[in-house]
Amino acid sequence: MTADQNATSLPAAPFAPVLTRHAEAETCADPSSVMTLLADSGQTADGFTSYRSTFAKGAVGAPAHFHTKATELFFVISGSLQVLVGEEITTLDAGDFLAVPPHTPHAFAAAPGCEADVLFVFTPGMGRFDYLRLLGRVMRGEADFQEIADSAEQYDNHYVDSPVWRAALEASA
Repeated sequence: MTADQNATSLPAAPFAPVLTRHAEAETCADPSSVMTLLADSGQTADGFTSYRSTFAKGAVGAPAHFHTKATELFFVISGSLQVLVGEEITTLDAGDFLAVPPHTPHAFAAAPGCEADVLFVFTPGMGRFDYLRLLGRVMRGEADFQEIADSAEQYDNHYVDSPVWRAALEASA
């Protein structure tokens, strides 16, 4: 069997390979972080969505929330990220990986006194880039938080109250 014959007998890939060059990637910024958009669900046949966030010292990240469909994956490239998972707070350092399954409340912020550079992946993917763009506009004061609240179902992002997370943020302020 030749290499060409072997290649044609393989099942078809569900989507074309995705290559996002750093110099060409779209970024969304707010006062304390920059999000580099890597691959959205439309490029991956809803397989995953991925972006990279760099958080400045004191960056608040995301309040307590959960997803009903997606597992959220975190990989810390550098720095440290403080994370709430359920009712437990932990710190992820460079090289640490975390997978948060659906229906699990979680939150994150740059760990006290630290910056953080984090790769995020959601699987299955959903069109989250528009949510990230909206989030940036809200954080910059260009849009109202109500727009985020109104989009909870569309982006599978459901905010919850977490006294544990509020206390952790107050302690690090």
